[in-house]
Amino acid sequence: MNSYICFLRLVSNMLNLILFGPPGSGKGTQSEKIVDKYGLVHLSTGNLLRQEIIDKTPLGLEAKSFMDKGQLVPDEVVIGMIDSCLEKQQDAKGFLFDGFPRTVAQAEALDRLLQFKKTAIHKVLALEVSEEELVTRLIKRGETSGRSDDTDEDIIRRRFAVYKNETYPVSNYYKEEEKFESIKGEGSVEDIFNTISKSIEKELAAQNLTE
Repeated sequence: MNSYICFLRLVSNMLNLILFGPPGSGKGTQSEKIVDKYGLVHLSTGNLLRQEIIDKTPLGLEAKSFMDKGQLVPDEVVIGMIDSCLEKQQDAKGFLFDGFPRTVAQAEALDRLLQFKKTAIHKVLALEVSEEELVTRLIKRGETSGRSDDTDEDIIRRRFAVYKNETYPVSNYYKEEEKFESIKGEGSVEDIFNTISKSIEKELAAQNLTE
């Protein structure tokens, strides 16, 4: 029981962020910079899923059974993996969520989990890039990435449309909680990161988590 109380005290001092961004927005680059500067754990649900399957954990085996049938992994399984990650990273300063939540139901489930851990999502940062800029970036990336979906303009535009449709309701969910902030995702990598950093520093000050 003492160790559990200690864990609750630790996670209550965490800084938890979500970074949104469509394909080609620079989310991967900015995620790395955020993690490096603020010492957060980069929590990618895709990576978690793959690792749980590799490790053949009960959650991984359950997820694989759905995937083998061509079905989506249920939210409760993904939440279970996030819960497991939080337990393993009890000394983390916080988490940067990537690839989750994608729906309002997932956002609500994540809130319930974090509330149980005596913490919460503190800020949602969304990299905003115009569709035309994304098309230009991805086609250029496709020249070296070897990914066919980075060279087909129609596919790129469909991916952007899917992103907008999926994230729009989630964005509104966090806007209602006054946790959502749009970040201009066009310009130099450093200028964009400086804007992100200012937002994070403001949140750190509000949470009294500055070092």
